[in-house]
Amino acid sequence: MEQKFPLPPFDRETASLKVQMAEDAWNTQNPEKIALAYTIDTEWRNRDLFINGREEVKQFLTAKWQKELDYKLKKELWAFTDNKIAVRFEYEWHDKSGQWFRSYGNENWEFDENGYMKKRFASINDLPITAQERKLK
Repeated sequence: MEQKFPLPPFDRETASLKVQMAEDAWNTQNPEKIALAYTIDTEWRNRDLFINGREEVKQFLTAKWQKELDYKLKKELWAFTDNKIAVRFEYEWHDKSGQWFRSYGNENWEFDENGYMKKRFASINDLPITAQERKLK
């Protein structure tokens, strides 16, 4: 099987690199590309949704960016162990009416031995903001 470097066990440098790679990928808003970082049978909890497998990930992300327009994300390494990483994040987006939001949250990730994410659990809160309050551009 192909490997997705860096591989676990993680140290501060490799965990930080994995977080930056995820941030960069999600900022492309390309569901096909992003889904390739996850195992075929990946398990997600995103807010109140339970998503299983790469195909559902692609469908979820496609729908996400039809709603969350001009999306911009920033992730920060929070903690790590052998094959797990915790991040905090914030992202900004607006809906079709032009209302801007900043979404805050935490994610817990678990990776397989080949460096693919097999579990992703995200808790997220949205805060309405004005366009002038945006920090991420």
